[in-house]
Amino acid sequence: MRKIKIFDTTLRDGEQSPGCSMNLSEKIVLAKQLEKLGVDIIEAGFAISSPMDFKSVQAIAQAAPECTIASLARCNKNDIDTAWEAVKDAKKPRIHVFIATSEVHMKYKLRMTPEQVLQAITDMVGYAKSKCPDIEFSAEDASRSDREFLSQAFSNAIAAGANTINVPDTVGYSTPQEMGELINYLREHVAGIENVDISVHCHNDLGMGTANSLACVKAGATQVECTVNGIGERAGNASLEEIVMALRTRRDFYDADTNINTREIYKSSRLLSNITGVPIAPTKAIVGANAFAHEAGIHQHGMITNAQTYEIMNPDEIGIPHRALVLGKHSGKHALRERLESMGYEIPDDELEDIFTRFKKLADEKKTVTSSDLEALTLHRSRIIRPESGESSVPFCQLVSHSITSGSGVPKISYVQIRRSDTNKLMDGVESGAGPLDAAFKVINKMLGVEARLEDFSIRSVTEGEDSIGEAVVKISSASSGEMYTGSGISTDIVEASLAAYIAGINKMFDEERAVVSD
Repeated sequence: MRKIKIFDTTLRDGEQSPGCSMNLSEKIVLAKQLEKLGVDIIEAGFAISSPMDFKSVQAIAQAAPECTIASLARCNKNDIDTAWEAVKDAKKPRIHVFIATSEVHMKYKLRMTPEQVLQAITDMVGYAKSKCPDIEFSAEDASRSDREFLSQAFSNAIAAGANTINVPDTVGYSTPQEMGELINYLREHVAGIENVDISVHCHNDLGMGTANSLACVKAGATQVECTVNGIGERAGNASLEEIVMALRTRRDFYDADTNINTREIYKSSRLLSNITGVPIAPTKAIVGANAFAHEAGIHQHGMITNAQTYEIMNPDEIGIPHRALVLGKHSGKHALRERLESMGYEIPDDELEDIFTRFKKLADEKKTVTSSDLEALTLHRSRIIRPESGESSVPFCQLVSHSITSGSGVPKISYVQIRRSDTNKLMDGVESGAGPLDAAFKVINKMLGVEARLEDFSIRSVTEGEDSIGEAVVKISSASSGEMYTGSGISTDIVEASLAAYIAGINKMFDEERAVVSD
């Protein structure tokens, strides 16, 4: 059975999706989870695009030694030099060089002739090879390129030293039949293709990203480029969890599998959703809330008789925790650790202390604490991971208490008390506003002396029952830098969840701006 390499580009192409940006600490946390997930290659970023992207690629190169770490680079020496500087300390570095090969891209974007593009491929893949032993070459917009010209482009790249050739459906235009035929054509017409990996990178503009990728695997591709939850430019990328579980579930058809530890899929999906604040659609394949739910009576009867009647996968396979009621307010720290470990979470002692404190608070508010509640507490850690050390630290400020006055025909007033970690000083204030949250956000800004603007706000239930946990997600922008920051918070009190989310966004803003100053 063939092993298909999984090239995860969540941290590069995925992060380019609107609303999915991550700060350095969050990228490190996600990269370590991708390593646990078992992806073969992590595309850590586009190093030349910004100083922060360079720093992110460099940090991830050291944080995930079990994975090949790649940086994207255009076909020019400056890009390639910067990419190499960013990944050179990785145990397994890769430079991912690309240039467009379709007529429309060459004419209107590159303003280069086909002959100039072919020469650039030869020169720049060769230049990258002189620096790094592992080179991937992508022909941007390959699915809309002339096949004869595309074959020559890939032949030049292989002759210059490429180890992997990537065939992107950059704008999600192609169909499964066309993509399969394209791979077969390239296998017959590209010189030296039998000595390299054939990769595919399919976008989801027509909803066929996963289907196109799988058609390529069937035709002989050996690497698939994808993202967790399918995030990415426009309508997103082929979804990692869908690719992996399709290959796993239909091994009889594809005769292929991956090195992915599927029991880490659900955790990876939830972690990314928590970091970006982008919820997972209930009907999302594999990881959506309804993926293993059965409401119709005939389905339920079949499930009771034999689960295989309506389930082609076991939820345990992807790491979905059992939803049994497990702990209460009299449970101790040891029992909490054991339960978290049984759910697949390895928590350092200092972070366990923080989770335990919040667990006790939650247990006082709820009759019983479920696995869903514990999962929410674990994902919403209040501590910040420092990329340079990998250690956690207390965030800049924390919510201590709050009180609101609200109602029809009365002023909306909020009182908020916070504690600054740098001075251990308690600060409080009162403000009025259009609503209690508007007032609360105003007083937080005033106390901390920041100019943060609320760009988006949402709240939803993340656990079950009338005493369920609510998750608030805010997106704020910094008046000084214009950068956007996402914060999330949880509580059975939706006002408290909202304040915690806003403060989490403020903490990210302070953390990143302090990192820039220290550089």
